[in-house]
Amino acid sequence: MVSPLKYVRPNILALSPYSTARDEFKGGDISVFIDANESPFRTGFNRYPDPRHRRLKERIAALKGVEADNVFIGGAGSDEAIDLIYRIFCEPGIDNVVAMSPTYGVYSVAAAINNVEYREVDPGADFAFPVEAALAAADAHTKVIWVCSPNNPTGLAVPVEDIIRLADSFDGIVAVDEAYIDFSPVASALPLIASHPNIIVLQTFSKAWGLANLRVGLAFSDPRIAALFANVKYPYNLNGPTQREILRQLDRDITPQVETIKAERERVASELAKYPCIERIYPSDANFLLVKVDDADRLYDHLVSRGVLVRNRNRVPHCAGMLRITIGTPSENRLMLAAIADYCHMPAPADDAPQSSARTATVIRHTNETDIEIHIDLDGDPSASVIDTGLKFFDHMLSQLPHHGGFALDILCRGDLQVDEHHTMEDVAIALGDAIRIALGDKRGIERYGFVLPMDESRAMVLIDLGGRIDFQWDVTFDREYVGDTPTEMFKHFFQSLASSLKANLHISARGENCHHIVEGIFKATARALKAAIRRDQFSHSLPSSKGII
Repeated sequence: MVSPLKYVRPNILALSPYSTARDEFKGGDISVFIDANESPFRTGFNRYPDPRHRRLKERIAALKGVEADNVFIGGAGSDEAIDLIYRIFCEPGIDNVVAMSPTYGVYSVAAAINNVEYREVDPGADFAFPVEAALAAADAHTKVIWVCSPNNPTGLAVPVEDIIRLADSFDGIVAVDEAYIDFSPVASALPLIASHPNIIVLQTFSKAWGLANLRVGLAFSDPRIAALFANVKYPYNLNGPTQREILRQLDRDITPQVETIKAERERVASELAKYPCIERIYPSDANFLLVKVDDADRLYDHLVSRGVLVRNRNRVPHCAGMLRITIGTPSENRLMLAAIADYCHMPAPADDAPQSSARTATVIRHTNETDIEIHIDLDGDPSASVIDTGLKFFDHMLSQLPHHGGFALDILCRGDLQVDEHHTMEDVAIALGDAIRIALGDKRGIERYGFVLPMDESRAMVLIDLGGRIDFQWDVTFDREYVGDTPTEMFKHFFQSLASSLKANLHISARGENCHHIVEGIFKATARALKAAIRRDQFSHSLPSSKGII
């Protein structure tokens, strides 16, 4: 087996990497840190982060089925690893790389920055990766072949057999960028790093994991290459809060969201095929569709005028007349399809609601104690919901609302949990009430009232009236101070704040032997009551009243 070090620039092999103060220390517990010229005054951010990301590497390695020394973690998404590949393997002004066109644009930009020749080969039929053409384009100075799988913007994944053929036939590095692999039926190339030391696999937390704002990417490789990545990167390329946040996020199951996107991809493709302005829809293994249309610039402008932003690829080689459409939530996809139907002067899909009646809302709330973003779609897919407040039991309870209420709900909150749970739970309730109320609009045609529910040995009864009058009644007692990481005393305040923000009459009564079951019963009952209250009455366009109609 050939050593991958033969492809490395001599100056990189000879490099003595920068050693941080924390790299040099090997020992036991330390209580006084005066080695790194940091401020001694605690701000929560006064210490440098772990430059080697040890805990995070171990967690990612366990998740991906590799060893920790196979893992590199980049602090600018996959783009940092892409740049490092050029800096480690390519001599500026001498070496070259090969890639299919069209593909991810950062490969060519990074090549230009590093003064490396960038050779493009045309795609095969239906944008399949041209293995033979890529090999033919390589010469003695070709150090890297880029393989984007699934490819951006065309959407097709590259079969593992083709990647093996490239690695076996090419005397250089095969870099496989799998940013969209979670949406693909084609297997990942990740297992190949054990048998092919010249393969580097790139992945990211930006797409399927929904963490693009954190900008964390991954490279998996032979340990000797991973060590070079660590030597060449800048010392503290991933900040401490991001490392901690990724560790928390890895406890989530992203399967429901991924499956929703895959199902929506097929539904959207099927609907788009009905419109005469759509000339071709290319097969996709990613979370987007490449679509050839009658006039890409005109359709793009029309979609923008309707508040829908897609990617115009009309001027990209081999993509003339094409738009790239990312798969959104079901409601976002309905709005996009309605806009295209309008462009084509055709009726919107039968299951599409007019844009004005879409029951969705996004609420962003910033205070000194919390940062909250909530998105709700009262007619959306519950399985696509994401709940993350930093309190695991509270998250578990909040997840009952979309699951039993029959709507899609995203709640992201970062609060001062190091101080207390109060602000997080209170502000989530306020923002959630605002979101439901805004999504309901004028509330015409809803059922208005809801009732319900037994829960194991417990019982919970929730009465709700969305008519606009605010009242709150609470008849619940707990014999424990906490359930999991969440204080039981805060549940009364949560629901009281929810009722006030929602402008609802909310009565809650619950009894039982187990505090966990009591709380769970309350949340499930609330969800069921909401489901009944927000349901549209197809025969009525007014708001029901016990005194007739108000």
